[in-house]
Amino acid sequence: MIVLVYVDDIIVTGSCSTTITALVQHLKGQFAVKDLADLHFFFGLEVSRSSTGMHICQTKYFRDLLTKTGMVDSKPLSTPITLGSLSLHDGTLLPSATAYRSIVGALQYCTLTRPDLAFAVNKLCQFMHSPTDIHMQAAKRVLRYLKGTTHLGLFLHPTTDHTLYAYTDADWASCPDDSRSTSAYCIFLGHNLISWSSSKQKVVSRSSIELEYRAMANGAAKISWLQSLLSELGMPLPHPPVLYCDNVSTLHLATNPILHARTKHVELDYHFIREHVLRKDLFLSFTPSSNQLADCLTKPLITTQFLELRTKLTVLPRPMSLRGC
Repeated sequence: MIVLVYVDDIIVTGSCSTTITALVQHLKGQFAVKDLADLHFFFGLEVSRSSTGMHICQTKYFRDLLTKTGMVDSKPLSTPITLGSLSLHDGTLLPSATAYRSIVGALQYCTLTRPDLAFAVNKLCQFMHSPTDIHMQAAKRVLRYLKGTTHLGLFLHPTTDHTLYAYTDADWASCPDDSRSTSAYCIFLGHNLISWSSSKQKVVSRSSIELEYRAMANGAAKISWLQSLLSELGMPLPHPPVLYCDNVSTLHLATNPILHARTKHVELDYHFIREHVLRKDLFLSFTPSSNQLADCLTKPLITTQFLELRTKLTVLPRPMSLRGC
């Protein structure tokens, strides 16, 4: 059983309804508690349930954000960011950064249920200290994308498949200002996306192998943490997790100690991947770039490719059977 508390709001969930009922009754005996039955709304998250699964979205929050920023009547766009790279030196400095920072700060909360926004929002966050009019245009583009996709959210399927697997990817030297790379991962439990990240690497990578290896290390570290969490929740994994990467050389580096002599410039702590592989706590596998689900978290993509990956990340509209709930 899991209990989530935020100030005076409580969510209780678990696999045993009897235990949940007993806990709620106990709380009622100690405090003035109002039982709102099944979860529908919590801290800006809207939850709809049916026999086919659970849909989590932030439609009201999105609409409130569009109203606040004056973008309600804007023309929707099909992608959140244009092809190409944004730079610190693009455009003219804004006289005040307050509006930009407010928009980007609000967009960060949108990524709780929208991994398709992760890369664009991460990019916008890199200009918080000195935003320009070009950066503001990029932020408004995300809002215009949001205008046409307020109905989208994560759909979680009920499943007995407790397999943990992840995709990691990176875009080499994608930042025009400091040549640092962007790395990303998305982690699934069964068919459900449960964790994702898009971030700029903290150091400059000297080769594509190195940057992919750093991305793989970040994903492996998150997988290790999730393994520990699931174990504490009484749900040990039936099989070691699988990590998918589209760089063959990186996979060889993680499994072949002979190659390590050529990569001493990579920090030693990233070699913990190999230790996991040797202990068979983690399996590595190749996936073609066409099936690299983390690709949309590392770079701008053309519309057709972006929309295809968005669907594979289970960012979907609320099913017809759930509408009106």
